[in-house]
Amino acid sequence: MAVEHVLNYINGHWEHAKSGQQLEVINPASSERLSQVGLSSAEEVDRTVQFAQQAFLEWRNVPAVDRIQFMFKLKNLLEEHFDELAEIITLENGKTFKESQGELRRAIENVEVACGFPILSQGGFNEDIAPGIDEFVIRQPVGVCTIVAPFNFPGMIPFWFLPYALVAGNSVIVKPSERTPLTMHRIFELIEQLDLPEGVINMVHGGPEAVNALLDHPLVRAVSFVGSTPVARHVYARAAQNGKRVQAQGGAKNPIIVLPDAEMETAVRIAADSAFGCAGQRCLAASIAVTVGEARHTFTEAMADAANERVVGFGMDEGVQMGPVISQKSKGRIERLVDKALAEGAHAVVDGRGQKISGYEDGYFIRPTLLDNLNPKGEVAQTEIFGPVLGLIHANTIDEAIAYVNTSSYGNMACLFTGSGASARKFRNEVQAGNVGINIGVAAPMAFFPFSGWKDSFFGTLHGQARHAIEFFTQTKVVIERWPNEWSRQF
Repeated sequence: MAVEHVLNYINGHWEHAKSGQQLEVINPASSERLSQVGLSSAEEVDRTVQFAQQAFLEWRNVPAVDRIQFMFKLKNLLEEHFDELAEIITLENGKTFKESQGELRRAIENVEVACGFPILSQGGFNEDIAPGIDEFVIRQPVGVCTIVAPFNFPGMIPFWFLPYALVAGNSVIVKPSERTPLTMHRIFELIEQLDLPEGVINMVHGGPEAVNALLDHPLVRAVSFVGSTPVARHVYARAAQNGKRVQAQGGAKNPIIVLPDAEMETAVRIAADSAFGCAGQRCLAASIAVTVGEARHTFTEAMADAANERVVGFGMDEGVQMGPVISQKSKGRIERLVDKALAEGAHAVVDGRGQKISGYEDGYFIRPTLLDNLNPKGEVAQTEIFGPVLGLIHANTIDEAIAYVNTSSYGNMACLFTGSGASARKFRNEVQAGNVGINIGVAAPMAFFPFSGWKDSFFGTLHGQARHAIEFFTQTKVVIERWPNEWSRQF
């Protein structure tokens, strides 16, 4: 995809950001320049919000059965351009083509679920609460909504929110990551073919100035965010202080527990995919494995083999199983955290630092890394690495392992590998995490379930996807009606 300048999409028109500030969009596998993106100013954000507000006043009155027709058309367009979009994700993000296809499939699934809005939005009712009096609940849109998306899933995460906001009758402003803006640029070119009313859906690019302008704007009524915990906490606090409803997904330090009775070959394969898939740059990546009892040696040895065997390279090349991390800055940060873990007493069973990929020597590659004897109280055991690094901690019992997992300030995901139903039941009831997997390495909910998260992994009450999204993007109105008997007898 050749796009010299990534543009804003405001009120149905493509525009250059007027601030004059630009960032380069880089292919992380080669460090080659793909494009450049402008950084919008607060003034441009205000102008976009004003257009979105005007569009909302009309869009909210379009019948829901008509609004969802646009989503049916969008699904077809995404299907028709499936491989093209997946390749763009790989070029700007670095993940493998297969991983990009999986990401895009999840995006489309959310569009499909949103098409069920007329059923999903039905509220409770109770007629005849007293003679001649009815009471019932209806749902109405909230207004202008904004989505601030991260770099790691540029094609999927906006769709945790976007289709639901639109079918609910809201207008939307998307702010993609400035590091991976090309995917949404192309998706908006497809959205333009839907012939939605101008201003119903908009896109502005930018950095902190643009985000804070959205958080502060009085006409923005709802904010959806996914990113690191420090930024999620800022977004939640600032937007909530300004009276907005907020759903802010933060970071994670996802543990998996491996019991001795686990089917070890399967557990290792799944755990390796979880830890090293997408180069570890996903909020559901396994970051720590807690082995229990005699599982320690078999799991460690097998995981070392899996890490060494993983094929690393450019995501469009055949046979590649893992791509680069997003930037040189991220690579340096990950390597420094590995240094820190070793200084805290860990042992690098497999060390992926300082290695080059033939043909892509300038890419931001770190090979899979396995750290044994990670200090459970050390800095690295508590820090989201967001790279292909798996730390190993050992416990004597499942109770000890669960107790360790629950000490984490994060609560995005936790998984257990076992052959015991009793152990699985104990784990899912006691573990403090919003997404739980049993013999699953990435407990990613399907689009018809909410994407959960606890503790410092989520700020808010309603998550993305499914009914949670419908509830977030609508507000309830309780109606109590009395009709005089004299009037009713006329009919």
